[in-house]
Amino acid sequence: MNYSISRRLCFLFITLSLIVACSDSATKKDEVNADSTGMSKDNSPKSIPSETKKWVGNTNITINYTAPAVRGRVIWGELVPYDKVWVTGAHMATTLEVGKDFKVGDKIIPAGKYAIFTIPGKEEWTIILNKNWDQHQADEYSATEDVVRIKVKPELTEQITERLNYTIDQTGEGSANIIISWEKIRLAFGIAIMQ
Repeated sequence: MNYSISRRLCFLFITLSLIVACSDSATKKDEVNADSTGMSKDNSPKSIPSETKKWVGNTNITINYTAPAVRGRVIWGELVPYDKVWVTGAHMATTLEVGKDFKVGDKIIPAGKYAIFTIPGKEEWTIILNKNWDQHQADEYSATEDVVRIKVKPELTEQITERLNYTIDQTGEGSANIIISWEKIRLAFGIAIMQ
């Protein structure tokens, strides 16, 4: 009889141990899933996939990027270092896709998809279009694949832009400014569609 009770207690103990272990595993899995929903610990969204598109000069201009948020952080010179190549977004490289040949600065660029990188500076930024658009951050960045580099002056704004934002502002029948805004910085570069 004692042997039978002992066996049942042992079986009960093993069953309870398995239930607790499974429950703990499910809790950890839920924590991972909660983290992968794109919410930070303070319940604000982390970087989110974004797209902006505009019809300019009989073709589409499309920008795909991942938009990080300020979330109380110091951005320039800390989160985004000065004088280093930045993906100008988060995660995968920001892409610019244009359906026709186009011009940036003095350079005519074939229709296609390119990565937008920048080198932030305190007084001046470098805008870069690079052939290798399918890369994570600037991990595989190579200056040998740059298509064009232009210098622009950043503009300080009074109002904060909480989440990185790209806009396409049409300036003429076949021209537009690509505007990048985040925190209190705004910068723009022109693009002209070849007719």
